[in-house]
Amino acid sequence: MNDLVDRIMDMPVRQRVLMLVGGVFMVFFAYAYFIYWPRLDAVAQLRADLEVKVTDLEKKKELATNLGHAKQELADLRAALRKAVAQLPDTKEIPDLLSGISSVARESGLEIAQFRQRPEIYQDFYAEVPVEVIVRGSYFEVEEFFKQVSQLTRIVNMKDIGMKGPNVVEADPVKLQTSCSATTFRFLDEQEREKIRKEREKKQKKGRNR
Repeated sequence: MNDLVDRIMDMPVRQRVLMLVGGVFMVFFAYAYFIYWPRLDAVAQLRADLEVKVTDLEKKKELATNLGHAKQELADLRAALRKAVAQLPDTKEIPDLLSGISSVARESGLEIAQFRQRPEIYQDFYAEVPVEVIVRGSYFEVEEFFKQVSQLTRIVNMKDIGMKGPNVVEADPVKLQTSCSATTFRFLDEQEREKIRKEREKKQKKGRNR
């Protein structure tokens, strides 16, 4: 060891400086190669993993924040659906509903000249049930009839309203013949919806083949 030191000390100053610089360089290179660079790669990987986790965390926070709103919206939609179902009768309830409309007309003081159900008009998930109505009575009796129909729990639309043939009788109010179309609605069951879907597909195929 002493011989090595003596030989180094006997070297010219320039060689000793170069040897010192080379030694320092080798130390730094060894540190960088075996310690710094591997750790630098590890740190970069950790940073990338951290960014992914932070992004995932933010997404989960956003989902958690919106979860309450989504649950409330779902509850509102279910409530609206229950309300709609309550207003649209099924097939079994249609006769009772039509009978109820007829009873309302009589209770309003009207004379029923015609009360005829027309063919149903099918939509995607419900059917329109139109009824031709012709009654005779005073204007105020007709107004009361329409008012009572509007207060039914089921949806009934009155349209195509026409009045004619006023009949003037002494001591009695003027009698009018009033015609209208009373349309109610009902939900289609699964079999009916499937049948309508197939019929529409069949018509579309015929249209393409022409």
